[in-house]
Formats: sequence, C-alpha cells, structure tokens
Amino acid sequence: MTMSVPERKSGSEGKEEESEDESEILEESPCGRWQKRKEQVSQGNVPGVESASLAMDTEEGVEVVWNEVLFSDKKVFKAQEEKIKEMFENLMQVEHPNIVKFHKYWLDMKESQARVIFITEYMSSGSLKQFLKKTKKNHKTMNVKAWKRWCTQILSALSYLHSCDPPIIHGNLTCDTIFIQHNGLIKIGSVWHRLFVNVFPDASVHGKGRQHRDEQRNLHFFAPEFGAGEDDYAIDIFSFGICALEMAVLEIQANGDSVVSKEAIVNAGHSLEDPLMREFTQSCLRHEAKIRPTAHDLLFHRVLFEVHSLKLLAAHCLINNQYLLPENCVEEKTKSIDPNAVMAEIKHRNRQGVQLKYSHVSPLELDKFLEDVKNGIYPLMNFASSWPHPIPRALSLSQEQVEMVKTPTPEPQETETRKVVQMHCNLESNEEGTKTHVSHKILQLSLFLKMDDKLHRHLSCDIFPTDTSKDLASELVHYAFINEEDSEKVAGFLEDAISRHRVRAFASGSTQ
Repeated sequence: MTMSVPERKSGSEGKEEESEDESEILEESPCGRWQKRKEQVSQGNVPGVESASLAMDTEEGVEVVWNEVLFSDKKVFKAQEEKIKEMFENLMQVEHPNIVKFHKYWLDMKESQARVIFITEYMSSGSLKQFLKKTKKNHKTMNVKAWKRWCTQILSALSYLHSCDPPIIHGNLTCDTIFIQHNGLIKIGSVWHRLFVNVFPDASVHGKGRQHRDEQRNLHFFAPEFGAGEDDYAIDIFSFGICALEMAVLEIQANGDSVVSKEAIVNAGHSLEDPLMREFTQSCLRHEAKIRPTAHDLLFHRVLFEVHSLKLLAAHCLINNQYLLPENCVEEKTKSIDPNAVMAEIKHRNRQGVQLKYSHVSPLELDKFLEDVKNGIYPLMNFASSWPHPIPRALSLSQEQVEMVKTPTPEPQETETRKVVQMHCNLESNEEGTKTHVSHKILQLSLFLKMDDKLHRHLSCDIFPTDTSKDLASELVHYAFINEEDSEKVAGFLEDAISRHRVRAFASGSTQ
C-alpha cells in the first residue's frame, strides 16, 4: 500500500487551518485507542480501500493510518467474512524491521453497509521515489554504500515474506511503495496488496481502488508474466531489480509522457560503471522467471556480500540480550573506562604493531550505531535462516468468548506486538506475612518494562505462594502487557528475581 506524505498547505495560515480542521477527531475505534482525523493520506493503489486518513494512537502517542474498505452488499461481505478475518489475522503476524507495520483491524456492520477498518504504520518521511527525485534535482549522485545498504534491507524484507508459510508475494513493489526514514531505515509498504486482490474482487467492493499496475509510469516495475498466471516470488525479484536500478541511476528516463520502455531500462543498466552492479540488476530482470535468483540468493551476491565485522556481531548480541543488562549500561561502562587504555592490539613481526585505544571510539557514535542496529538498518544476513517462517493462525475462541464478541462492531482481542528490551523489578514482602514463615509471605511485585519503541510500562501486583513465574508471565500475555514471544524470557527473569528475594529474606530472618 502506498503511504505517501499527505499534501499540506504552506505558510502560517495553512498551519493554523491544519491544526484546527485536519486534526479534528471524526471517529474512534471500539477500544478507544485509535482516533481518526480529518486529514487524508494519498493512497490510490490498494484494491478496495475507499479512504485512508491520519489517525492518532493514543496509547503510543504517534500518528498512524486509518484505512477503510466499504462493502455496499452485506451478503457479499458475509460470504467472504471468514476469508477476510483469516487474511487480516495473518497480516497482524507479519513482523520485520523493514516492513511497514500492520497494527490492528476490526469489522463494522451497519444497516446500509459493512466496513473493514485497519490501522497501519504511518511513514512520515516520504517514499524512495521522492528521495531519488530530490537527490537528482540537487545534482547529486547515489552513494554506493547507501545503495548496498538499501538493497540489503529490501532483500531482507522480501526474503522474510517469501519464506513465510504460506509465502507472501508482494506483487506491488515500486519506488513509491518503499519508504525511507530520516535515519536511513528502509521499509516496504503495500505488503497486503496481492492478498487484497485475491480477497476483494472488484464487483463486491463499493469503492473500486485504482490498481498501481494501471498507472503508466509504474508499468516497468512489473514482470512480463505479471497477471498471466499464478504469481510467485519471481515477480517481486523483477520489481526489486527495477528499484535497484532506479536507486543507482536516480531515474530511468521515460519516452514522452510517462511510459518507460525496455530500451530505456537496458540503457540505464549499461550506464552502471560497476560490472558487479550491472550483473546484479540484470540477473533480477531476466525475462524467464524460472532463472531469476531468490531474495536469499541475492543477499549473497558479490556486490552485497561481506563478512560481518566483529563490531556488528557484538552489537546484535548486545541488542538481543539487552533485557539482561541494566539501563544505560553502555553509557555507564564507557564513563568508567580509562580512555588511554588499550582495547586491542595487532602485532607484526617485522614492523610496528597497531594499538586501538578506547579513546578511538566515540560513545555518541557507538550509541547511534547500536540504535541503527536495533532499528534494522544493519541486519545479519550471512547466516542460514530458519525456513519457513510459519504465520500463526488466530487462536480459536471458547464458547464464552464467542458470545462476548457478538456485538455490532466486534474487535479482535488486543495483543502486544512490541518486544521487551529491558526489565527491572522490585520485590517487597507484605507486612502481614510472618517472619517465621518467610517463604509463605505474599510478595508485592513492581515490574518495569522497557519496550522496543523506547516507551515504558510499569506494572504492580501481589504474588501469592501458589503463583508461579510461568503463571505470571501467561497473565501478562493474556492482558496484552507483553508479547507472547517474550513470555518465556519474562518468566525466567521473574523466577530468578523471586528466588533471590526469598533467599535474602530467609537469611535476613535467620539473623534476627
């Protein structure tokens, strides 16, 4: 789905009007978390999407996109309802740092029509197409390192999608559906485009979405076999090849008004000075789909492949185990280190060695590097991945839950999609407990969680003697306080904290 930056009026007058009119709240989600605003976001290429507006996530305090699909025929909607639910449940499980996030969906049934409303991540920095146009306008050329970094991120996302079970074919990859953030992070949007084509036939949807393929200026992104039969990953590889070529040359010149010819694509490829870049793009653009490489294969192409530095491996190790470390541990550690101390030394027999001191590393640069790694700018791609990535199906509801959701606008149960990156807790014994039976005291738990979006969650509860750490973690998952994937990690953390507290409490009680 294209999520381009909405047009805004210039000048102070425009800003005042925007703040008064466009920020007006038009509608709220059933749970109250998402608030639809008047300001529209230009979409235009997703089948069936009638409107897309900016909205506010009141829990996270960030802007998101509120998308609507309208059904004028409720019978048609009812016939496809289960298929629609299954598709959206699968989309909510797609989790990758280089893919625009699908947050939430719900169904709205009214007398006259039915609606499907879904919330997606808002990319405010604009599309790759916009960035390339600005770069060319300023008479600049593309930095090769940036080109390699962007290709790696896009391929990382495609490799993830294609290795899902069942595979997800993007089917609409263009420079308009790829977004770049201010920190250089690339995200691909419109991941749900191909699924929408299959689920929402034109005849059943009130607002017929104009498909991107019909826009002449983007026809060259689509493989020759597109639409001729059952699509597979090869159509995405062809589209990626055109994107990689445009990123390298900034723009493939069109003939006349808008159509980009095959000749123009060939000429753009020949204009690349690096023979490896030429070989890389040409392999993606092969006419025969069967001989195009996979996204995973392309990540190992000579033009992109490099042995990961020890610095990058260490950064990923630190990020993956950050929850075990105290907050600001990197900053505190660098403060306590003597800047003149030798960090590493390379010795040579016939010449003077090289010493690397801590003063050679800037703490600010290190913090930025760790932040970039955490955001997905430098993925680890030179290792075997677990194939395939299963997309979990929605859990079946109990009969009691089924009765509860039979409302005019039922909304799926909330789940936490963010990951926990740091944990701290404080345990205190309830004063009503007896000193002689320390192990049977009721404990008061205060749990501090730092999520991967830097927001904090502070929880507190009583722990009874019959409670286990696994029970507590399961309860946190049930009430959407933590992601299900973090359950085991949180349970282990709580088990360790509770055991250490009771050992200390017992030792303290025995000395009195």
